[in-house]
Amino acid sequence: MSAFENAKKFFQACEAPLGWEGCKDYVEDGAALVAQSEPLVDITTVQAYCDWMHGFGTVTAAGATYTLNASCYDESTHTALFFATYHATHVGKGGPVPPTNKSVDSHYVYSIKMSANDKIAEVTKIWNAPWALRALGWID
Repeated sequence: MSAFENAKKFFQACEAPLGWEGCKDYVEDGAALVAQSEPLVDITTVQAYCDWMHGFGTVTAAGATYTLNASCYDESTHTALFFATYHATHVGKGGPVPPTNKSVDSHYVYSIKMSANDKIAEVTKIWNAPWALRALGWID
């Protein structure tokens, strides 16, 4: 399977959200997560991020979906890009406050660096978390 196909399968599994069990076949051991985003500051591995997404998408914002706006693969840098919009409503038990029933449509980008084995070596998530959390009613 090509690097871009693996990156697509990882993106779909991560956003589903299937957690680490649904994503691990596409990822190198020890793959790093990079994110300049407050909720993710302590999450440094792709494995931990996949589990965070699973918790967020199945407990805090159960029924969350996404729209994939664009994707591409740069052969020269072995990098896949996914630009998407996350659609969620805070209806579950998780989060810093009781369910707000507020919704958000939040844009984000994944830059996924692929290894020589055509697996994910590093994921950079670009996301305006304060804007999204404000829309959900989590912060002022």
